[in-house]
Amino acid sequence: MVFSTIIFLCAFLPITIIGYYLMPGRGKNIFLLLCSLFFYAWGEPVYVFVMLASIICNYAFGMALYRFRNRRKLWLMAAVAVNLGILCVFKYTGFIVENAGRILPGLLKIPEIALPIGISFYTFQGLSYCIDVYRNEEIVQNNPFNLALYISMFPQLIAGPIVRYGDVKDALAKREHSPELFAGGVERFIIGLSKKAILANPMGALAQQIMGSDTGYMGASVAWLGAVAYTLQIYFDFSGYSDMAIGLGKIFGFRFPENFNYPYISGSVREFWRRWHISLSTWFKDYLYIPMGGSRKGNVYLHLFIVFLATGLWHGAAWGFVLWGLWHGMFCILERVAGNLHKDRGHGGKNAIYYVRNVFSHAYTLLVVITGWVLFNLVSVRGALSYVKVMFGITRNSFTAYSPSYYMDGRTTILMAVSVLACLPWKAILHLKESTGLLIVKRLILLILLALCFVFIITSTYNPFIYFRF
Repeated sequence: MVFSTIIFLCAFLPITIIGYYLMPGRGKNIFLLLCSLFFYAWGEPVYVFVMLASIICNYAFGMALYRFRNRRKLWLMAAVAVNLGILCVFKYTGFIVENAGRILPGLLKIPEIALPIGISFYTFQGLSYCIDVYRNEEIVQNNPFNLALYISMFPQLIAGPIVRYGDVKDALAKREHSPELFAGGVERFIIGLSKKAILANPMGALAQQIMGSDTGYMGASVAWLGAVAYTLQIYFDFSGYSDMAIGLGKIFGFRFPENFNYPYISGSVREFWRRWHISLSTWFKDYLYIPMGGSRKGNVYLHLFIVFLATGLWHGAAWGFVLWGLWHGMFCILERVAGNLHKDRGHGGKNAIYYVRNVFSHAYTLLVVITGWVLFNLVSVRGALSYVKVMFGITRNSFTAYSPSYYMDGRTTILMAVSVLACLPWKAILHLKESTGLLIVKRLILLILLALCFVFIITSTYNPFIYFRF
């Protein structure tokens, strides 16, 4: 079930909210758990059993880690093996067999295994819970229903953010509800829905139309238009989903961590990853990068390479995702090397050279990110290279089928301009402060946006969520 559908907005969500608030204190968690399982089973009823198996295993491992302290390492290794094993079976079996088949042609048959929606997200939540219990960072959850709710909670189940057990531990046992928190959740949900329905979907339709066409008849300007459209789509699609998840969490009394912080204003690739998919970046930092030694022990460049290799693989079982991760890793490593070479140089005041460097760093970062999104979207390495060659003028086609004006009607032009502007933190730029008048204007705008969302959802036939496939 997708958030930006009529059945979710007009049936599932209102029924869930009303039923939740009618339930007595102890019944709220059970009701929310049942609604979450129904939400997941709506799209793929068979694979709800895979998630339930993951929940049962992680509950058992958590109890074993807590009670059998003399064999904690053994239980942790078992927990990691089982969680990653489930993920590998469903997500990477076909990829592994396909590549092994190239070495042994004709001997191996690629299995057809469907990928359960959101398996990467709930697997990482289960893993983080077991690791935190091992580290004594969190008290083990004795109530299996509370742990099941933590892993399967529908707002963040399908596409994150990846919520750590410590973020919701207290709220699982007891949480407070207030009109202010509920209203804040509704406002955040409308903002996320607007990002998705009004901005991401039109940009996605444009990106699909261009990037799905034959590069043999494409000009550089059209190729760049498609790449920029996808860059906007994936940001508003994913950050919109995160906003809706955070908003729904507030409605039900939970506070989920932020997942995006205006990533396209970054001045380096390293900064981009501090602003993009923050919950995943933090997860890899805390559970992979630092345990390997981080920047203090061992080879930091090798550690960064492994982290970004894992980041690429986490997103998908294809060489395109692997190379996308390594593409970002390469620039993070180069930036670290350059930073070490120039770490003793003073920055001086904010003179003309400072501002020129600032503009250059933003342009460089966007160039790296946009180019990387081509590989991420097309997945096929050969197809992505062909597309990038057209973008940078390496391949110049003697005949181009369409010019940018063919794709950019008035409505699309306005929506793209709004999308670009929406990538900027206007509240900070304009130094806006909360006031009664501003609050009234904000809520009127949100009501208008909500009405527009329904118009766009009803009239649009293009309504995917990119991160559902992860």
